[in-house]
Amino acid sequence: MTHLPLLIAAILASAGAIAGAQQSLGPGGYLRPGAFDVLAVLPPAPTPTDPRGIADRATFKATRALQGSPRWEMAVNDVKSAPSDLFFDFSCALGITLTPENAPRTAALLRRAMFDTGRQTGTAKTYYKRQRPFQIDSGPICQPAAEVADSYDYPSGHATAGWTMATLLAQVAPDRATALLARGRAYGESRVVCGVHNASAVEAARLSASSTLTAMQGEPAFAADLTASKHEVAALLKAAGAAKHDTPACTREAKLVAQRLY
Repeated sequence: MTHLPLLIAAILASAGAIAGAQQSLGPGGYLRPGAFDVLAVLPPAPTPTDPRGIADRATFKATRALQGSPRWEMAVNDVKSAPSDLFFDFSCALGITLTPENAPRTAALLRRAMFDTGRQTGTAKTYYKRQRPFQIDSGPICQPAAEVADSYDYPSGHATAGWTMATLLAQVAPDRATALLARGRAYGESRVVCGVHNASAVEAARLSASSTLTAMQGEPAFAADLTASKHEVAALLKAAGAAKHDTPACTREAKLVAQRLY
């Protein structure tokens, strides 16, 4: 199983490991146990012979041609999931350099929300037990198979984390919503480029994350943390002024985010 840092430790955790992750993280998520059931929301995982399963296999085979391309390198980058990596990956879209250190209230919001979205995705993974694409068809992948071979495909944990972050940052900085959500979409697509998730698993991750985030909107603790994050990010944007996070690397990233893949 991929090693995940504290910020998103629950994303690919099994049900038994969630309690341990919660102990090390402090307070868990915003939702009470049983307050939301993602299995009632997600469509069933595709089977190898149904239309979605056939499309997934075709997409996996077609995207193997991306090996060695700039988009492949972006997918390699998106494998990394340390808090500093995840914050950096969304800095271009946000327009400022964001770190857990300069945005601790935002980091706290994301950690708690990801506990909930990760738990829901983990429940679905365990329920459907769908194989990853490289376990069905041969082809190159962008990270060692041993890191992911003992966890399941549907929904994608990485894509859940990326969509959670993109959605929450879009709420925090709505004037940057287009760029942030586009980056979140591309972050999930990196798992397809990488060959470790099917396209339907990435789509399911977005639905899992979005529906779970919707369920937590009425929680007072979530509302308070969201407000604190808005103030924090607004202050960072104001302090940055004209010196926003706008580099040649951001220009290259924007072109890759806009690239049509499948």
